[in-house]
Amino acid sequence: MVNHLSCLFLIVNTHCHADHITSTGLMKKRLPELKSAISKFSGASADIFLTEGDKITFGNQYLTVRETPGHTDGCITLVSGDHSMAFTGDALLIRGCGRTDFQQGCAKKLYESIHQKIFTLPDKCLVYPAHDYLGQTVSTVGEERKFNPRLTKSLEDFVHIMNNLNLPKPKKMDISVPANLVCGVHEV
Repeated sequence: MVNHLSCLFLIVNTHCHADHITSTGLMKKRLPELKSAISKFSGASADIFLTEGDKITFGNQYLTVRETPGHTDGCITLVSGDHSMAFTGDALLIRGCGRTDFQQGCAKKLYESIHQKIFTLPDKCLVYPAHDYLGQTVSTVGEERKFNPRLTKSLEDFVHIMNNLNLPKPKKMDISVPANLVCGVHEV
């Protein structure tokens, strides 16, 4: 359990990103008391390694870690204590999901993670993904369960879709992944 009372005490990365470099390391240089956290399965360095069920407390609130691998082995979703919000990283996006064609990606794992760890939350639970390419910032579990064009399919259909996206490799992947494995502090 992580528990602090200061304003900013912890930066949590939901996974080791391939499309950009985290600012965690730079922020830690400016605020030496700041701690970094990431899944223990990410392969990245951090002050705190998170696993299923860990709680991050702040004031009288907390977030619970749910391991949601599939986009990467180290993906996590952070769920508010009252189950009213979920910060899904790149596992579940609004009307989409993270790609599974590199960096330990596995379509079957992602489908199971989302269906077992996120879609089991209440319909009204707000979903905040790490990013959205169309500018949408929030959805709900109920909306995604009903309208997500990939995740309303069967496991077999989902795996087929994900294995045939034929997306280009992220432009900065060769720089971002090595940098993010060391908290974003890397000579680039």
